Amino acid sequence: QVQPVESGGGLVQAGGSLRLSCAAPGSIVSINIMGWYRQAPGKQRELVARITLGGSTYYADSVKGRFTISRDNAKNTVYLQMNSLKPEDTGVYYCNAVPFWSGGYPWGQGTQVTVSS
Repeated sequence: QVQPVESGGGLVQAGGSLRLSCAAPGSIVSINIMGWYRQAPGKQRELVARITLGGSTYYADSVKGRFTISRDNAKNTVYLQMNSLKPEDTGVYYCNAVPFWSGGYPWGQGTQVTVSS
C-alpha cells in the first residue's frame, strides 16, 4: 500500500454527521501538515482542513465551525468529524500532506460523501 485509504463516507441527510478516517501508508510523524481535501462534482480539488504535527488547525471558511480535523500519529491516521452537513459538502474526500507535492503520497481512492437536502 502506497496510497492513503480513506473511509467513513456515505449518504446522509442535511444536518447529519459523518466521521471520516484516513489510514496513511507510512508514518505521518515525518509529515508536518496533513489535510483533508474535497472534490465536488465538476470542480477542482480543494483543501478544507489541515492540521500540523503540533495540533494547530486551519479550516476553509465554508466548513469552519462544522468540521473538526484531528490526527493520531501513533496510528498513522487522520480524522475529519463533519457535523451539520450541507448539500454543498457533497464530494469525494481525500487526505494527503499539505502541500501534497511536498512529502505527500499518490492520491488514494477517496471516500464519497453525499448530502441530500
